[in-house]
Amino acid sequence: MHRRITLFSLRFLSHNPTTTTTAATLHHHHRLYSFTPFRRPPPDPNDPSTLLKEDGVSLCSQMWIDNFRHPDRVVTNLSSSLRRFELWLLAYQKVLTDETGAYTPRSTIPRSQLEDLLALRNAVLDGNFKWGARLKFHIKSPKDKTDYDSLSKRKIKIILTTTQPAPFQDKIVQEVLLMILEPIYEARFSSKSFAFRPGRTPHTVLRVIRRSFAGYLWYIKGDLSTVLDGMKVGLVINAVMRDVRDKMIIDLLKSALVTPVVTTKVDDREPKKKTKRKYQKKRVLAEDEPKPDPYWLDTFFGFAPEEAEKVPKWGHCGVLSPLLANVCLDELDRWMEGKIKEFYVPSKSDVIWNSPEGQAEQGNTSWPEFVPTSGPDKTRKIDYIRYGGHILIGVRGPRADAATLRKQLIEFCDEKLMLKLDNESLPIEHITKGIMFLDHVLCRRVVYPTLRYTATGGKIISEKGVGTLLSVTASLKQCIRQFRKLMFLKGDRDPDPQPCFRMFHATQAHTNAQMNKFLATVVEWYRYADNRKKIVNFCSYIIRGSLAKLYAAKYKLRSRAKVYKIGARNLSRPLKEKKGQSPEYHNLLRMGLAESIDGLQFTRMSLVPETDYSPFPSNWRPDHEKSLLEYIKLEDPKTMEEQQNCIREQGLVTPQDYISMLVWNYKRNSLPTDHLSSLKSNESVVGHQPLLVASNQDDNDNKSKEEENDARMNPAQM
Repeated sequence: MHRRITLFSLRFLSHNPTTTTTAATLHHHHRLYSFTPFRRPPPDPNDPSTLLKEDGVSLCSQMWIDNFRHPDRVVTNLSSSLRRFELWLLAYQKVLTDETGAYTPRSTIPRSQLEDLLALRNAVLDGNFKWGARLKFHIKSPKDKTDYDSLSKRKIKIILTTTQPAPFQDKIVQEVLLMILEPIYEARFSSKSFAFRPGRTPHTVLRVIRRSFAGYLWYIKGDLSTVLDGMKVGLVINAVMRDVRDKMIIDLLKSALVTPVVTTKVDDREPKKKTKRKYQKKRVLAEDEPKPDPYWLDTFFGFAPEEAEKVPKWGHCGVLSPLLANVCLDELDRWMEGKIKEFYVPSKSDVIWNSPEGQAEQGNTSWPEFVPTSGPDKTRKIDYIRYGGHILIGVRGPRADAATLRKQLIEFCDEKLMLKLDNESLPIEHITKGIMFLDHVLCRRVVYPTLRYTATGGKIISEKGVGTLLSVTASLKQCIRQFRKLMFLKGDRDPDPQPCFRMFHATQAHTNAQMNKFLATVVEWYRYADNRKKIVNFCSYIIRGSLAKLYAAKYKLRSRAKVYKIGARNLSRPLKEKKGQSPEYHNLLRMGLAESIDGLQFTRMSLVPETDYSPFPSNWRPDHEKSLLEYIKLEDPKTMEEQQNCIREQGLVTPQDYISMLVWNYKRNSLPTDHLSSLKSNESVVGHQPLLVASNQDDNDNKSKEEENDARMNPAQM
C-alpha cells in the first residue's frame, strides 16, 4: 500500500506541466502520503474493565469440573487462579451481599470500587497484604463512612485495642481462597464426613444412620470438638500441603493463622452504669443496615444440637476455618475407612453383609437379627460417621473388638492430631441404653413379623418371628432443655409454659405468623424421627400455652382458659374486640380494615405429618456432585463410542416405544406364561433373535405357521 501511493504521487507530478519537480518537493510529498500501520496499544494492567474477560461463575464451575475429573493429582499452580480478577469481583459481590442484605449487580459497582478491588488483588499477589488491618485498607465497605485520617488518638487507641469485626477486605480474600480451595478438597474428602460441606446436612446423617447402622450392638461416641477450637499451625499447613503445593497460597494461609487476633479481655472493660429504663425503646435501623433475623428464626437457632453448635474460627481464616478443619480431620476419616476393611469378617450364613469387602449390602439391613453374632460363625463389622468434631462408630461383634478399636483410635489421635484422649472421652455403650446423636436417640425396637418361606417340597410356611429394628427417636428431654434455655417453660417433670414477653408489642396476627413459621421449621427438623407426631405435638402445646399466657397478660384476661374461650383453641379469633364498641371482626375483615389472623398449626396430633421413611441409597451423593460426574462422563469420548456401538448393535428404541411394542406383541400373540418353557425349547427352531412387531402392522391371516413363529417375541428374553 505504501509503495502504490508513492508511485501514484510521482506519476501525477511528472505529468503535470505546471509543477516543477525537485528533490525537496518529492521528499515532501513522500512524507505527506506515506503512513505507518496501526498498532493496538497494550492493555492497561491498572484498568479493571480490561481484566474482566469471563464470567466468575463459569470460572468456578470449570474449577469444580477439573478437580472432580482428576481428584488424585497434587495441585501445584494456583497462582493463575488467584490472578483472575473475575473471582475477586465475584467474592466482592458475595461479601457485599452479606453486609447489606441485597445483591449488587456487576453493572452498578462504581469504578472507584473496582480500582480499589484491583489494588487489593495486586497487594495479595505482591505479598504486601496484611491480615487484620485496623486503620489502612486497600478497599472499604460502602457502609463504612469513617474517615480514619481525621480520628483522634483516643479513638485510634480504642480501634487498635478492642475487639473489632473482621475487615471488609479480609472477607474478600477469604472468599477468593475458599473458591479456589473448596473444589480441590471436596473431590478428595471422605464420604464419611458430613459437617461444613455443601449438600450434606444433619438430616443426611440421620438417614445414613437409619440405613447403615441397623445391625450394630456396640457404639463408640467420641467428642473431638477441641480440634475445632484450634490446632497447631504446622499440623494445618502439613495437612493442606498433602494436596496443594502452591507457595503463594500456603504463605497466605500461614500468615492468616499466625497473625494474632486482637481481642478485648473481660477485665479491661470499663464497668457500665446500670440505668433503669421505664419502657423498652425501639431502635430505628439505618438506611443501609440489614434487618435482623426474625424472631422465629432466632428462636430456632436455639434448637441447634450439641454437635452443630460449635463452628471453627481459626485466626483470620474466617469462612476458611471449617474447610481447614475438615482437611485436618480427613486423615482420621481415611484411617477409619482402612479399619472398616480390616475389621470385617464375613459369615457364611450372613444374608446381609456377604460381599468380599463388606461395602455392598444385600438384603434388608433393617433385620439385623438374621446376622449371627455369636459362636464360631459370626459376623464382625464396623462402621463410622463424623459430623464436625463428633464421631460415631458402630461395632457388630464382641465388646473386645470395640475396646481394641478404641485403643488404636486414642493412639492415632495422639500421634497425628496431637489430641490427648482417654477411655472416658470415648465411651463404649450398648444399643439397649440408647445412643444420643444430633438430639436423636438410637435404640432398638422389638417387632413380631410374620415370616413366610418355602420348605422342602415347595410347601409355603408362615410363622411368627421376633426381630429388632433400629429406632431413630427425637429426644424429649433434649427438647425440654432447649425450650427452657429459650425461656419458654420451666420445670422438667411437669413443664409449665411461660409467656414470651419479647412479642408483647407485636400484634396477634404477627405473633401467630412468627410462631407458625417456627413450628413449621421444627416439623421439618424432626422429619425423620420415629416419634415425629409426639414431639411436634409437644412443641405446639408449649408454644400455644406460652402465647395464651402472653395474651392473658396483654389483654388482661387473667387466665389461659379465657384466652382459649375467646380466641379458640388455635388462637385465630381476635382478642382485642369488645362487643358494642366496634363492628364485628368478620365485618372488618371483609371490608379490609382488619388484619387476618392465622391460627396456630399442629394443635392436634392428627394434623402432624407422618415420619419420612423414604429409602436412602447406599452410594448416595449430593445433587451437585452427581451433576458434575455426569457432565464429566458425557464429555469423555469413550462414552460417546460406547453409545454409538450400543446403537449399532441394539438399535435406538425409546422406552415408550419399547413398552408399546412389548404390550402389542403380548396382545397380538397372547402368550400365556405357561408356554414360556415350550418357547424356550423351540428357540433353536424359531431363531435366537426375536422380532419386534410394530403396532401398525396388519394382521395377515394368510401367513404360514413358520412366519407367525418368527414374528412372535419371547417375553422372557425381553
